[in-house]
Parts: sequence; C-alpha cells; structure tokens
Amino acid sequence: MPVRARPTFGTEFKAASAPPVVWSVAGSDSGGGAGLQADLKALQAFGVHGCTAVAAITAQNSQAVARVEPVSAALLDAQLAALAEDMPPAAIKTGLLGSVDNLRVVCQWVDRLRAQGHALALVVDPVLGATTGAAFADEALVQAYREELLPRTTLVTPNRAEAARLGLHPGRPWQAGPAGQLAVVITGGDDAAADGLASDWLACAQASAWLSMPRVDTRHHHGTGCTFASSAAAALASGYCVADAVVLAKMATTHALRHAYTAGQGAGPVCAQRDFAQHANNLPGLQPAPALPQPFSPLANTALGVYAVVDRVEWVARVLAAGIRTVQLRIKDPTEPTLAQQIQAAAALARQTPGAQLFINDHWQLALEAGAYGVHLGQEDLDHVDLDALRRAGVRLGLSTHSYWEVARAWALRPSYIACGPVFETQSKDMPWIPQGLDNLRYWAAVLPLPVVGIGGIGVAQVMEVAATGVASAAVISAITQATDPEAACQALLAGFAQGARNSGEY
Repeated sequence: MPVRARPTFGTEFKAASAPPVVWSVAGSDSGGGAGLQADLKALQAFGVHGCTAVAAITAQNSQAVARVEPVSAALLDAQLAALAEDMPPAAIKTGLLGSVDNLRVVCQWVDRLRAQGHALALVVDPVLGATTGAAFADEALVQAYREELLPRTTLVTPNRAEAARLGLHPGRPWQAGPAGQLAVVITGGDDAAADGLASDWLACAQASAWLSMPRVDTRHHHGTGCTFASSAAAALASGYCVADAVVLAKMATTHALRHAYTAGQGAGPVCAQRDFAQHANNLPGLQPAPALPQPFSPLANTALGVYAVVDRVEWVARVLAAGIRTVQLRIKDPTEPTLAQQIQAAAALARQTPGAQLFINDHWQLALEAGAYGVHLGQEDLDHVDLDALRRAGVRLGLSTHSYWEVARAWALRPSYIACGPVFETQSKDMPWIPQGLDNLRYWAAVLPLPVVGIGGIGVAQVMEVAATGVASAAVISAITQATDPEAACQALLAGFAQGARNSGEY
C-alpha cells in the first residue's frame, strides 16, 4: 500500500507546544563540530526537542581526534532510563557508540520502548571512523552492528567506507529482522566525484534511486554525517515517510554546508539552519543514475490559469470554446476503441485555437503520433515512458506529485510544470494521500522555480483562494464536467482564478 505522506510542506518547522522528542545517543565532540553538538543543531532546525545520551567522550579539534573513551554501559543505561521516565522519544538517532556493551544497551531500550507501544523510529549513523583517519570500531563492534543493531533499525546512513564494512552496497537490498527490508542511504559526500555531484544511494519502501545535486564547494564539512542522520530522525519523528525524511535530510545538510564556517585550522563545522526547506537550490533530484538534468521544453505560456481535465474530445471542444486555454485529455481506459482518434482530434482542436496548451494524460506514444503539445504523467508512469523521445520531440511534460520525494523525482527531470496535490479532498480517484491544503501549495509555488499546478478537489468555491497562493494554475475536473451549466462554470472559474491571482500580486 502507498504511504500516506505527511502533507505539511514548509510549515512544519514552527515551534509547537509539545514538539516530538528525539534522542541522540552519540559521542561528544570537544571541538563542537560533530557528534552530539551537531545533532542538537540539526534537531533544533526541525523544531523537534533533542535529548542527548553521551555514549563516548572524545578529545578532538578541527584537525585530529586525540582520544576516544566510551562511557560505561551502566552510565549510558542510566541516562536512557532517566529520559524514558519523562521524555520518551518518537525517534532515536545513534552515532558514535564506542563499545559493544553500549550498542547492546541501545538495543535493549529500543526493544523496551517498542514493547511499551511507542511507534519508535531508529536511525543509525554507524560512526566507525573519523574523516581524519581515527578508527572508532573494531571488528567485534562492526559485527554487533550487523547482527544486533541493524535488525532493529528503520534507516541506516553510512558513508561508502562504512557501508562496505557493514556489507551494504548500492542496488542490493539488505534484509533485516521481521520488518523486512532495511531502509539504507549510502551517502556520497565524502567522495570527490568527477561529475561535480554529491550523490547518495537510497533504498527504501518508497523508492530505490540516486539522490543527487551539485556538490557544495567548501572545505568546511565537519559534522555532515551527524547532521544528515539527525535531520532524518527529526523528519521521521515529525511523521514523514522514510523517502521524504531522506530528501529533507539532504536539503537540511546541503543548506548546513552552505552555512559552514571556519573554526580552527582544519575543516570547520557545518551549521544547520531553520530555513533549509525554503530554497530551491537545496532540492535534490531522485533518479536511477546520478546525472545533470536535461530540461524539457518550457511552456509557451507559464500562466496556465484554469486547467480543465476532461475525459472526452467533445469536452476539449467545449472548454476551449468557453475560453479555457489549458486542457488535459484524461482517458484512463487504454482499451477505449476511439482512444487514438480522440487524441488526434483533440490535438487538432488545440492547434486551431490560439493560445491553447493541450496535455494528453498517460498515452505518450499516441500523443507523439498526434503531435500533441504536451503529456501529463503520474509517478507510476515514469518507469514505462521513453522520456528521451518526448524530450527530443519538444513535447512539454507535466508531472503529478504528492510528497517531497515525488517532487524530488519530478525535479530530477526538469519538467515543464509540476502538479502538487491533492489540495483538498477529491473523489476523482482512490487517493492514498492526505490533502495538503493551501499552505503546502503556497510553499511549493514559492520554492519551485517552474510553474506549479494545484490539483485535487478544486471547484468554483475554492479556485480564488487556490490562485491566491501564487500557483500558475488550478486543475479542475468535476466542477466543469458535472456542472449543470458547464459553460457558466468555466466562466466562473476563469473569473475566480483571475481575481485570486490579482490578490496574490502575480498580476
């Protein structure tokens, strides 16, 4: 079953009266750049409450780790017992654990909390060594990770060297415990890639692909792994699915790298910021291979306005005659005997109508044959379409999205527009997604540097406030096709969208 993704994009990082609690069980960095110190900065950036349990104490600065000393298992257990009594966690993030005994204490508390009914996410950053070369784990500890901690883990976030020691590899699912496949992100920030990209391999229930974006050019990167894992734990504690949590962690870590600074003679610390989700240049692409995007042709008119979604060519003619200039022909039944003829006729109608932009839903091959202006695809269609053929033909591409990771997947392709929804409750199809609301739509309209279409449950009564979010378009289905007077409904929708756009300051 698809995951019901948390809908609140960009508005969830405000302080709450009772924010989720996240425990960080990790090492203390005397230099202040990594470990518990970095974890608390990242958790604060997400608006969750961070608690710390010291598993190890390090003597280090920006240039080297001079000494590492694990705390006793009894002391670690006492810290976790005190927290559990008053501040039980929604998620636990582990970093440097220091000893097999400490790892087992964590396992015991994870089991105990879950047995008590806590829906606990466990994010493991397997800190096996320092970037400066210091080793933090012998083979006994690595084996304990494999056999005891990973089977209890929700998400593990090793770098490539750590992944190799743990037996994790891109493209190979790793089975762990009764929950099935372990979610894995193998981070690539430590590797100097020739393509200039920072690429992480993600394998989870929602997606298996490369999460890539241009590398941030800085020598100050101390604490990136801690920031990434803590950010993912904060997102999971806030209700996001794993794939969304990883995209958010990538965004937060990238933004922290952009705000890194000098502290000492070596690599300075990254600095997590609360506004990380507000910047398009932090949004990664999610795709089968790391690559720089080849964009699709832009829209002739980015102000799409009212976007009529209809299921017959006769409706295409009616809405064009009523003044709507953005139309999608959405015939879901591939066995419909008149399918090809309807697509051909709709494309011809659009070519005869000045300013019309017609998109064919799903049937991309027939759209190519008909010379259609554009194609609209859902996420489930992307694995079965020759995107290069559409790109070469100059066909405009629109993509549906419902969550952060789907936006990242769409963004990797640089389509002509992105549709975000459902905005409101909709009956157009069985939707596993929670309605996102106007705040989410406003967020995506502000963040994405390409036209955004709001879709789902939009009618005459809602179109003005949808347009006021700053989106390029409001997609409408039943408000036209089920209206008593469809032509009058088209006029009301056009007038409402125009007024809302004026209210937003767009026009």
